[in-house]
Amino acid sequence: MPRHGQRSSALPHLPDAVRTRHGGTQPVSQSFDILVVGAGPAGIAAATRAAESGKRVGLVDDNFAPGGQIWRGADALSSAAAEWYKRLAASPAMQLQGWRIFSQPSRGILRAEKNGVHLDIAYNKLILATGARERFLPFPGWTLPNVLGAGALQALVKSGLPIEGKRVVIAGSGPLLLAVAAYLTKHGARILEICEQASRARLAAFATSIVTNFEKLQQAMTLRWQTRGAHFHTSCWPIAAHGSDDRLESVTLRKGNREWTIPCDYLACGFHLVPNTELAELLGCTVTSVQVKVDENQLTSIPGIYCAGEPTGIGGLESSLIEGEIAGYSASGQMSKANALQGKRRKLHEFASRLETAFGLDPALRHLPKSDTIVCRCEDVPFNAMASHSSWRDAKLQTRCGMGPCQGRICGPAAEFLFGWRPDSIRPPVFPTHLSSLADASAPLEAQLKTK
Repeated sequence: MPRHGQRSSALPHLPDAVRTRHGGTQPVSQSFDILVVGAGPAGIAAATRAAESGKRVGLVDDNFAPGGQIWRGADALSSAAAEWYKRLAASPAMQLQGWRIFSQPSRGILRAEKNGVHLDIAYNKLILATGARERFLPFPGWTLPNVLGAGALQALVKSGLPIEGKRVVIAGSGPLLLAVAAYLTKHGARILEICEQASRARLAAFATSIVTNFEKLQQAMTLRWQTRGAHFHTSCWPIAAHGSDDRLESVTLRKGNREWTIPCDYLACGFHLVPNTELAELLGCTVTSVQVKVDENQLTSIPGIYCAGEPTGIGGLESSLIEGEIAGYSASGQMSKANALQGKRRKLHEFASRLETAFGLDPALRHLPKSDTIVCRCEDVPFNAMASHSSWRDAKLQTRCGMGPCQGRICGPAAEFLFGWRPDSIRPPVFPTHLSSLADASAPLEAQLKTK
């Protein structure tokens, strides 16, 4: 059942697929003035503002309900989320939930898949709001069961994983650590340690830099108060997880010259966030460092393609919403409304820049993996096998790193930090997909429509 009054993810006037005389299927199609990819906060804001202009707007996402990671589950009931859900439901935007974009058959067309059926979506303008994912850094034992990303453990608890009474160590970097600790505490977890890799001096400088931002400072203080039962360490990180094949038993932490081992049921570990830029790169958008380059109207280097939210730089919820609104207004020609938000956008970007400075990774973390520590867990490629190569392409050709189901989303950012490598090309499919969906991935849309 749709929630919060949202429109159904089904396509009401088209079947899921067209049956051919050979018993197979051909894709159906949809066409929009503006297509938004990603139904997190940035995507919801973009689709809502664009649809309010009267344009035909589509919002496509691989989850079966809008909200992304940040507004998943109970968080969708927060006042901010509820208000945006209400706006989205009241708009004429069509929601295509559960569809995952995996390729571009031709310019102006994206191909999505759902339950083995593929759908071609044509657009005049495109807004990418593909969000971000956690950065994982390999260390001995990081592949053990119950060693999870901080956000991943939170998502599992939101989905019903029982956490009450469980002993949890949270480690990594960024504001997400405290947010996850507070959420898990609220649901009965015993948070033993919170280990932030950034130094106390950097955190103090960050706090000083936002002292005039009362809302942000209050948020941080509230989260720390809610997690006051846990020890909070700076310049601290896990160096090994210990356990059997079926569960985690303990984790060894290091802070300066001190090391200690603590029994636990879960280790939630994430080293800040990595923007999801793969689709933008596939479409030819310029990506600088690890973010999509956009102008003040969220327009990328490709005419007609906009980008909003975390892919343009990790900035948090408020920044994502504002960028989404600007992208939606700009793509639909409402430039006066887009321009009215520029000042707020600049202030939020200043905060994001301070965030990046405060939580930049300590170079000492490059020494976490041992020679036999798995870096690419899809293909079981150890650190020493990758370290003997000079580039991502060379390592990929010789070891198959990055060629598993995650397509380098986990080991790619790790390799970039450990070795300074960047993938030099993005090829379809950007996500694993059925062979039937790939078979005619380059066929023109017009030819496919003749089969209907």
